[in-house]
Amino acid sequence: MIFEVAPDAPIPPKGVDYLHLGAIHLRTYRAYRSYLTPAENDRIDRAVRTGLAAAAPFLDLALRNAIGRASVAPAFVDLLAAAVPSLPFLGYLYFEVLSEYLMLHSVTPETNTFAQAGELNCWLFKRLAFAAVDDMDQLFDLARFHPGHRRLVELVEGIEPALSPRVAEYVRRRVSHLLARTALHPAQDAASAAFQGAGLDTLTAVAPGLIGQMVFREIRYLPRYPQLYHCFEKAKALEAWDFWNGQGIPTPFNGILPKGEIGINPVYPRAEIRAWTARIDHRGYLHPADEVEADFTPHLAAWWAPPRVGETQDGPDRSRGEQTPGARVPAPGQRRWVSGARA
Repeated sequence: MIFEVAPDAPIPPKGVDYLHLGAIHLRTYRAYRSYLTPAENDRIDRAVRTGLAAAAPFLDLALRNAIGRASVAPAFVDLLAAAVPSLPFLGYLYFEVLSEYLMLHSVTPETNTFAQAGELNCWLFKRLAFAAVDDMDQLFDLARFHPGHRRLVELVEGIEPALSPRVAEYVRRRVSHLLARTALHPAQDAASAAFQGAGLDTLTAVAPGLIGQMVFREIRYLPRYPQLYHCFEKAKALEAWDFWNGQGIPTPFNGILPKGEIGINPVYPRAEIRAWTARIDHRGYLHPADEVEADFTPHLAAWWAPPRVGETQDGPDRSRGEQTPGARVPAPGQRRWVSGARA
């Protein structure tokens, strides 16, 4: 399908960096944790403590790097890769940093062609993800993204060889910086923060962003969470929609940089949205075919969470989410309701 969004005025290219949503996840959990049983709350608490204990040495190393005490880059990458199964949020940081590195530093003819059109080369990070993880094109879950140093160099050499010599140092510097920015409380000095030996209550105050991301991931895998999903997620969705409207964002994106993935704000009051079914030409480009009369409504999508594969967790895989079935294309002129994306 093709969607056309026509706001009533020029709009800034603003998004929402999902790496910074940890404090919101934590606040929402605290507000609605009474919806969970004592056993469910204990399970989340135990899983967060287990993950922190396993990843704490790497987290402290990263904080030391963030304040200028540089460590050896290849060893840093290997320790980062080893920590991801215990703390999957690190896989998201790792991937976003590499996406940034490739898109901002590539100088291939393909990238230059995109640049002349005012675009970033989004194929780079897709090639990286699909080469790094088997079946990533079937299940895009960055908890599975954790290449060690040698594998990382091989991956970058396969995409753009000139970028491989500096990639480990870039990862060391940027992951350390972003961890401090996204994990720690804004008033927390990274030089005085430490994960090893600290209790969960202390770390919740010191690093609410990180604890919130960990809690959010664990709560998604509670057997009962598909039934509780709307209770927890509606509050966050309303905050997101209010932020987008206040900032004048009818087409938000998630992440540090726009990576070719864009959404539609279903409650934006000052934009016309049109939709068409599409046909594909011989070059793979989409062209409008039949216009579809659609009303965009602010509903949450059906709940789904990716299966946990190769991830350190408390007990067996207990994911109970179900894949959302694909929507059927209506007949020309038929009106259908289109829900907003999952917040």
